[in-house]
Amino acid sequence: MQHAARIPLPRTQRWLTRSLIIASVFAATSLNASHVRAAEPITAASGSETTVAKNSAKLPRVIVLATGGTIAGQADARAADAYNAGSIGAQQLIDAVPGIDKLARLSAEQVASIGSQDMNDKVWFQLARRIQQISDHNQADAIVITHGTDTLEETAFFLDLVLHTDKPVILVGSMRPSTAISADGPGNLYEAIEVAVSTQARGRGVLIVLNDKIEEARWATKTNTTNIDTFRSPDTGSAGYVDPASVRFMTAQPEHRGAALNLPTDGLLPRVEIIYAHSNMDGTLIDAAVANHAQGIVLAGVGDGNTSAEALAALERAVKQGVVVVRSTRVGSGFVNRNVEVNDDQQGFIVSLDLNPQKARILTQLLLANGVSSPAKLQQAFSATW
Repeated sequence: MQHAARIPLPRTQRWLTRSLIIASVFAATSLNASHVRAAEPITAASGSETTVAKNSAKLPRVIVLATGGTIAGQADARAADAYNAGSIGAQQLIDAVPGIDKLARLSAEQVASIGSQDMNDKVWFQLARRIQQISDHNQADAIVITHGTDTLEETAFFLDLVLHTDKPVILVGSMRPSTAISADGPGNLYEAIEVAVSTQARGRGVLIVLNDKIEEARWATKTNTTNIDTFRSPDTGSAGYVDPASVRFMTAQPEHRGAALNLPTDGLLPRVEIIYAHSNMDGTLIDAAVANHAQGIVLAGVGDGNTSAEALAALERAVKQGVVVVRSTRVGSGFVNRNVEVNDDQQGFIVSLDLNPQKARILTQLLLANGVSSPAKLQQAFSATW
């Protein structure tokens, strides 16, 4: 008999179909089980139950650290697409994903319940210390962090710089809240756990998993305000791909990674401001940043990290007052190179190379907190990947 070709379903429909099938199986199983219990006395665990327990014990251990975000959001009546981030707890997120318990032995911890626009140094330090504790005491084989997408790339990069571990650390979020008709959170969380338990994920640093793709912390950035395919790595491409059946990395596991930076013991990061370049720009905002005790300024420059003559003069004044100045770009991809249109050697500037302004800010903060302040050593740290 000739069968009709099967048309693959879109990703969201696949998850909805899978959920309905599993829910039906669960309902049928519960119904059958209730009839058995009614007819038979309660006895000790059967051999099959013992086998299931043994198999479960062999699964890798994953701790889910929840911080809130859209993935934990619930709808709000104020608008058709409105929601409140961080409304659902960590365990609820896990319980909503069919089959996820077949991937790993999961436990959940609620670190914060915020939209990631409110992400802050305090939560970053909590995450870093808890993950390091998990790693040092071998409390889990991998860690997954649920997070809002707005600052997810910044949290990923921060953790990538400070963690001393080869255990997989995965950040995951969603672009639609948990109550949306086609919520992407359950599928993303399933695949994040899938990547976390993959042996290929070890030693790669912090990874980001959304929409069937795996991105590295240094390269990934949010590129669209609402599209579920928002996270991309414009300069390198994705590190890998994941679906419910497979994990495929496109890059080799690194032989070694650079030494992690230390967290400041006082829990404070130096003040570093991002100044956005634009036409007809003067030095007002730069001078204000210096007056407000900024220890560093990152320029989100036009083109190759450039800005107006007035703004460059203000940045040069800032350097003379001991402020670290890093030239980055407001452009979505490409590198900022030294001494192209700006004489960085003469003016004492650092260039961010591939790092966008928000990541350049984080690296500058951590370098200053670790006592690195000379232009040569700062530039060396920014160039370490190359």
